[in-house]
Amino acid sequence: MRRREFITLIGGAAALPFAALAQQPGRVRRIGYLSPARLPQLLQALHNGLREFGFIEGQSIVIDYRFAEGQAKTMDELAAELVQLGPDVIVTVASGAALAAKRATTTIPIVMATVGEPVGIGLVASLARPGGNITGVTLRTCKETARTVERNHTWSSARCAAWQRRQSL
Repeated sequence: MRRREFITLIGGAAALPFAALAQQPGRVRRIGYLSPARLPQLLQALHNGLREFGFIEGQSIVIDYRFAEGQAKTMDELAAELVQLGPDVIVTVASGAALAAKRATTTIPIVMATVGEPVGIGLVASLARPGGNITGVTLRTCKETARTVERNHTWSSARCAAWQRRQSL
């Protein structure tokens, strides 16, 4: 997947919890955004995805940003600040931010982006059924890639063996 498509996918995934609410006028929705650094491409993808569902920052949504870079506060403290603001959803970037949000709330939906191995770090129960209040996009891990390569190799070897048997008949 190309980088631009990936970034667009993240923005769309973050906007999904709001899709059902887009037709409800009057209420301004609140998003908490937690990241270790200010990443302009991801922020742009989020804004583009929200715009596709009719949400414009400052008009129909408010986004409360918390970035850890250059701050003395820990990611847990930043996550707790966001929870106190009462957002409708928290969008997290990277594993540390997602874990901090998970520790801070069990009721506010969390949309994770760019988390490497959410099952391995205890963020979700499984990729198929994450459970709890967490969903989002994950990066494929080395372990998962190795399993896929192994499966493909096994399938390919079996197919070659079957082809060779047919050729020898």
